[in-house]
Formats: sequence, structure tokens, C-alpha cells
Amino acid sequence: MSKPASVDHNETIYADGGSDEIPAVDVEQFRIQDQVAYARSVANGDVVLIFDTTLRDGEQSPGATLHIQEKMEIAHQLARLGVDIMEAGFPAASPGDLEAVRRIANTVGRAPRRGKNGEIVAPPVIAGLARANKNDIDKAWEAVQGAVRPRIHTFLATSDIHMQHKLRMTRDEVLETVGDMVQYARSLCSDVEFSPEDGGRSDPDFLVKVLEVAIKAGATTLNIPDTVGYTTPEEYGALIKYLRENTPGGKDVIFSCHCHNDLGLATANTLAGVQNGARQIEVTINGIGERAGNTSLEETVMALHVRPQTYHLDTNIITQEIHRTSDMVSRYTGMVIQPNKAIVGANAFAHEAGIHQDGMLKHKRTYEIMDASTIGLNTSKLVLGKHSGKHALARKLESMGYRLSQEELKEVFNRFKELADKKKNVTEADLEALVGDELYQPVEAWELVEVQVHSGTALTPTAVVKLKDNSTGEIKLGAAIGTGPVDAVYKAINEIVQQPNNLVEFLVQAVTEGIDANGDVTIRIEVPDSRGYTVTAQGRQRRRLFSGRGVETDIIVASAKAYMQALNKMIDALRSESEVPSGQVTDELVIEAGL
Repeated sequence: MSKPASVDHNETIYADGGSDEIPAVDVEQFRIQDQVAYARSVANGDVVLIFDTTLRDGEQSPGATLHIQEKMEIAHQLARLGVDIMEAGFPAASPGDLEAVRRIANTVGRAPRRGKNGEIVAPPVIAGLARANKNDIDKAWEAVQGAVRPRIHTFLATSDIHMQHKLRMTRDEVLETVGDMVQYARSLCSDVEFSPEDGGRSDPDFLVKVLEVAIKAGATTLNIPDTVGYTTPEEYGALIKYLRENTPGGKDVIFSCHCHNDLGLATANTLAGVQNGARQIEVTINGIGERAGNTSLEETVMALHVRPQTYHLDTNIITQEIHRTSDMVSRYTGMVIQPNKAIVGANAFAHEAGIHQDGMLKHKRTYEIMDASTIGLNTSKLVLGKHSGKHALARKLESMGYRLSQEELKEVFNRFKELADKKKNVTEADLEALVGDELYQPVEAWELVEVQVHSGTALTPTAVVKLKDNSTGEIKLGAAIGTGPVDAVYKAINEIVQQPNNLVEFLVQAVTEGIDANGDVTIRIEVPDSRGYTVTAQGRQRRRLFSGRGVETDIIVASAKAYMQALNKMIDALRSESEVPSGQVTDELVIEAGL
């Protein structure tokens, strides 16, 4: 969760929160010269490649819309985490998505980094998703070609239900299209991945024919998506094994798993695929994604890490970066992590039951199969107070994995002193929430300057807010009454901003225990008109939701900050809309498909 900065091709990258600079190296040395030989070595090796699709499939979660700068910062953190392949987006979706992928390819995709043993390693592969048509493939190539290791990931549905009702194509037409489009992608890029959408419900024998065509056309990675989360581990593992053994050339290409979590089986299915020969897994941070989400990176990686005697496989992930990455993605997307979420949930390393506590005191391994420090979660109880200085705060933040500029540190220190005046002790959880609230902010069209509220049992809730229009520097006042103090604040803000929206979710949590705890407010708002819809890679419309998050000891102020963050995200996104309204769905978008 350390704050990434804008970088050029020689960016200084840190590993494990350390301060060792990356020496100047020729980044071209990391370019893969023989993609076929590379794929063969991975396919027959004992390292599982981690293909992270948080910025593509994960962003399709309702309300998880990310601004370009937010995507950039997450991409930098994913590189620190050690992901091998980063699917940065769906370039054909919009000019904004194409630009985000291009910027990631030209920066993160060209920056050497440190591996988990401290060695200098290659930048991640930067992949762009493309439907099986030349326009999409051209845009994907335009976006990723600046990376040292670019990849085009193209796909076409192969299940009977998709071919008949969505594609309206025969099996022969699908085979021809796969061959033509994979070959076209290969003419542009040496690294091509092909996915038969809805592979989990496809006829295995037809899949063999499709994959054979894809291999002959130049694909070196074959991804088998369980698009609708339908399969069981036994079925999915057997499918991977069958395809590897029966597809001509299947033993010399990388098989990949892409599982959805509709039945809660995504992690189990992915691990079953790995046990049957897959050497790439497609995952997202916190398991975010459409519907019930995707396979969770942290769950699969830690399963391989904790159970080497079962899987006999390794990854290149720097596990100490998991917690920071999880928190960053949660804050930017506004998707709160459930407390009992495996690995990264608030309760994952908490022990409340007496018998558990007794066992833990006697021997940690009685109830804890991994150390919290393994995922970068610092369990130290050391706290700071109002007498702590900037140097002490900086050292504390550095120990937690944050590397801030002097300006950022100044901003965080000012917030810290305000908080320390309200709380006797400021814990690490408080600092994480505070830093996230201070630094992970969108471009601000409007800035919250002041908020005052009057409410009580005998009073009509009334709010007065003061906002700054950052485009003009003008300060504006708004006042309103409401059914409650938060309602009054939001109505007063609306009076000034004049940006129609619907509040669809409001959540308040305490960051730590105690009556003086910080309040952490998460909200989602929806654009009410036709501009509020976008089209996913699957060719489906989805509502445009924007999230906001605010942290303060005063939950009314936290609520106001969360609302302002969501509004600023919405305003910025609508200002940069492409010329073609996002609500228009073309025939091409409808008949093509996604993973």
C-alpha cells in the first residue's frame, strides 16, 4: 500500500518497503527472444505464473470504476507484489481504457524491479484484452506495445449455448475465426494468449480442436475460463488434464486457469487446475470481479506457500506485499473487505474464543497456520501519541511499508496531529486508514473546506457546508435540512455541486476498538441517466457506480468526505467520457463475448 509515484523508464522501485535503488540497467535485456521455448520451459517447470486481472476483470465489479491515475498506482503496487503478468485493461472499451493500458505499458512495463530474493528481475508482462476481431486486436497492440514484455489476450466463446444464442456461429465458423484472429495477433506480438470463453461448459473434444488451431496459429498460452463459476474442482482439474494430454502440442504451451466464484469454488477449482498441469493462474486482489468475483490472488498464492508438501510448486510473489496491495485496492475501489475474508480479512489473524487464545499463548501454531508478517501485516502494538514528532511518524510509516515524499509526509503529519489531539493513542490501524484517506484521493473538482451540523431529539437536522471550486478557487456555501445529519450534509453539498446522483450504499465501520475510534465511511453513488452505463468485455451493460471513502473520528465529517470523493470521481469520469456515449451498445459488442 506504499504510495507509488509517477515514474519514467528508469524509475526507482523498492521491494518489501526497502530503500535499495534499482541500478541503471538496460531494460531490453529482459525481452523474451524465443516465446515458444519460454512457454515450453514454464509449462514443464515448477513455478506458477501469476496473471493478475484486477485492473480488467476486477474493475468490472459494480462500483469499482477506477481513474487512470488510480490504475497507475495499483499497477505499480502489483509490480512490487511480484505479479508475472498484469492484464491492464480492455483497450477497445474506450479511449480512456486504451490510454490507461498504454501508460502502464510504457512505465510499469519498462521498469525493472526486485524479486522476492532481492535480485533484479524483469518488469511484468503487460497484457491487453481483445475480442476476436481485428479492431480489438489492433487497439490492444497499440496499448501494450511499449512494454518490454507485451501480450495480446484474445478470446472467443466455445460452449454450445454461447455459440448458438450469442455468437450465432457454427463450430466450423468458430474454428476459422480462432485461427485467423490468433494468427493476426501473432503477426503483431510474439506473446499471444487465447481463451475459449465458457470453456468450463464447452464440449472437451471440440475444445481440443479449438486449442489445436490456436497453437498452430501461434498462441503460447491457453487459458481455460470457468466463465460462470459452474464447474467443481474434480471437473475442472480433469478438464485441464484432458486438454493438456489430448491437444496436439499441449504439453509445450502454458495452460492457464481463470475461474469465477459463483459457487464459492474459484480458489478450489484453480488449485485443482494447477495440480493437473496448469502453470498460470488468473486472479484478482481480494477476489473482486463480476457477480461473485474471481479467484483470489491472496488465497491461491498463500495456499501454494503454506502447503508446499501438497503442491510442490512456487510463485514469484513477494507475500509481504499482499496486505498493502489488498488495502490499496479496497480503498481505491471502495469495496470493503469482509472481516472473515481468508488471508486479508480483519479477523484472519484474530483469536477471540478462550480455548483458541489459550492455545495461541502456549504455541502459535495451535491455531495459526501462517504468521501475519508473511503477508506484510505488522502486528506490533506500538502506538504514537500527540507528543510524537514528524521523524518518529516517518520511521513508523517506513516500518509499515510506506515511502512518502516530504510533501506527502507533511500532509499526513498534519492529519496525525489532529487525530492525536482527539485520541490518546494512535494505532497502526489508525495510521493505515489515515494515510489511505489522505493519499488515495481522486482529482478534486470540489474540495470540502468546512461542515457544520445541528441535530438532536428536538431539532430538525440542519447542515451548512463550505466547498472550494478548484477550477476557479471560489468558495461556496450551501445549507439544507434533512431527515438526519448525514442527509442534511449531502443535500447541502448537492445544492452547491449540482451533480445529479443516487446514493445506493452507505456503510460505517470503526477502524479500531474504543469510543474514540476513527469512523470509516464507505458509500456508492450512481449516475441516474443514460451516461451512467458502460459496456463490459462480455458485451453487457452495467450501471456506472462510483465509490467514496472517508476516515475521521467524527462520522459526519467522514460521511461528507466519502461523498465528496465519490462525487469527484463521478465528475472526473463524466468529463472524460469518449465521444460515443457509453450507453450505446453496438451489434458488435453484443455478439462478441468476454471471459
